[in-house]
Amino acid sequence: MRVPRTTKRLRPRSVRARIVTLLMLPIVSLMALWGFAAVTTAVSIGDTERVKDVNAELLTPVGELVTALQTERTAATRYAAAPGAQHLAALTAAGNASDRAVTAVRDGANASSTDAGLLDAGLPARIDRLEADARALAALRADIDKTDIDKTGADKTDTDKTGAAQKAFTGYSTVIEHAFAVVGGLTGENDTDAASEARIVLELSRAREAVAQEQALLAAGSGAGTLTKEQYALFVGAVATQRELLGPAIADLKPVHRTAYDAVLDSGSYDTLAAVENRVRSAGPGTSAVSAGFLTDWDGSAGAVLKGLAEAETGAGTDATAQADPFGWDTLGDSGMAVVLGLVGVLLSLLVSVLVGRGLIVELLDLRNDALEVAGRRLPRAMRRLHAGQGVDIDAEAPMRRLVGDELAQVGTALTAVQRAALKAASERAELLSGISGVYVSIARRSQVLLHRQLDLLHQLEQRPREQTEIQELYRVDYLATRMRRHSESLLILSGIAPGRTWRDPIPLSDVLRAAVAEIEQPGRVQAWAVPRVSLNGGSVADVIHLLAELVENAASFSPPSTKVHLRAARLRDGLLIEIEDGGFGMNEEGMAEANRKIQSERVDLLDARQIGLFVVNRLADRQGLRVELRPSPNGGVTAAVFISENQLRDDMPVHDAAVPGGQSQGGRPPAQALIPQRQR
Repeated sequence: MRVPRTTKRLRPRSVRARIVTLLMLPIVSLMALWGFAAVTTAVSIGDTERVKDVNAELLTPVGELVTALQTERTAATRYAAAPGAQHLAALTAAGNASDRAVTAVRDGANASSTDAGLLDAGLPARIDRLEADARALAALRADIDKTDIDKTGADKTDTDKTGAAQKAFTGYSTVIEHAFAVVGGLTGENDTDAASEARIVLELSRAREAVAQEQALLAAGSGAGTLTKEQYALFVGAVATQRELLGPAIADLKPVHRTAYDAVLDSGSYDTLAAVENRVRSAGPGTSAVSAGFLTDWDGSAGAVLKGLAEAETGAGTDATAQADPFGWDTLGDSGMAVVLGLVGVLLSLLVSVLVGRGLIVELLDLRNDALEVAGRRLPRAMRRLHAGQGVDIDAEAPMRRLVGDELAQVGTALTAVQRAALKAASERAELLSGISGVYVSIARRSQVLLHRQLDLLHQLEQRPREQTEIQELYRVDYLATRMRRHSESLLILSGIAPGRTWRDPIPLSDVLRAAVAEIEQPGRVQAWAVPRVSLNGGSVADVIHLLAELVENAASFSPPSTKVHLRAARLRDGLLIEIEDGGFGMNEEGMAEANRKIQSERVDLLDARQIGLFVVNRLADRQGLRVELRPSPNGGVTAAVFISENQLRDDMPVHDAAVPGGQSQGGRPPAQALIPQRQR
């Protein structure tokens, strides 16, 4: 399965990042759950605080306004039905109380810190409508004050008074209904326990409103002496509403708040109230419904019931909301416990993750550092010592550990075992190479002795008078012996031993090049171009001849017999450049890079039997400080470039035609004569 590149980029690369990612995933999930619980709890606390603010600033003043308007409505209907000084005084007192309640509502709305639009989208409009109704109360009161005189200045009839009373009842009831609409908007904005209790109390408030309507209707009827059909229908509806709401709503209250309502229902005033309601409903509309026998103790009982309901309503709604504790068990509950326990769980998870992750990261980093130390320093250093022929104590370099501990400790033990195996293999290989080198030296020394004797014998035979054919045969044998001597010297060079041929005096570069060409099988294929007049220090002559012979022979071997091998030399500012160019088919980039690696590498693998001549060039170049490189030839073949530094050259050209004291070679001949075989002199 192929992994997309984007996924690869998102993957953590370091061990630390991967472990942190692995450990953080469950912690982040736990923190998300804890955050959800914390936010939920915070919302509950905020809702409770908001409900308290709404209750103190708006809900309580509106409730007091409703109570004041209910009292004023009863006084207004009684005064409208039966004008008199006593009734007017009661109306005036009730109006003053309503005005104070309106002022309290207005001040609470202005001081409220809660945006009404956030509680309920229609609440601002409801509050504005209630304020408009409050401003219209003055006009409604003015109409009631004139109920005893008509437009002509004459006393109004009973019918006019009944109509005025009904108008007052409707006006005040409309304002009260608008106040209940505001209360409904204030208590329906959330699902907190306090808000739920407030909605139940709102139903009880409507039940109290029904009782207040009953009182206002009977006050209007008793003042006029008769209960109209419309008033009777409103009275019966109010009774039904009161009885339908009061019982079920009280049953939904909390037990602590239900007690006050039960006391009202069990009181004699409520029994009297209920009895009067039943008698009025049974009597029907007319004068009998409001006769003195039917309304015995009505005002006192209705007032006591309304007062008891108002007090119970205050205790169940306003006080309960005001005393609600945002940080109490009722508000926090299970979510609060979840927040506390979740926080403890998050902290414990973080602590355990940090301790475990840190320990694991430290162990992994130590293991990585040990592996890098072994791979980058200790093992290569031991390898270099082994290749240099020095012994290595495997137990000191890689002490064996016991296979104990956890998996990481076992990985460290396995790493040590791998290091010991590598050192052991390298040590055995070094011993093998040392043995092979010794064999090379022994064979080369023996071959050199025989070859030198053979060359001396060939030189003696070449000096005797012979036929041209025999001389040519001797020259061919001389070529073969010279090449065999070079191969024997190659064995010594690969073994790290200098060959026997050395010179002390500088040798002309032209003689050095001719001597290198003379040591290959087909010297006639080599075309030497103009050579700078420069000499090579005697200590470098033998190695340079051998190195050039290897490169020239390699160029001749890997090019067609019909092509020439070009040998050029150029004097540079900081040294001498010699180029050997063949006319072969060249090498691909990989093959040429491999050949240059063998020439320039610091190590020589004696077990690699391919292109041993390149290893010989490597050893010679390293010993003399030469730079050798293979590169593509413009003609399609390969060019071998040899750079000789300035400190190995001399521009003066010494004369070598005569023997000079101190300038003899180890073979006893003049240096220039000793370079070139007899066949080329």
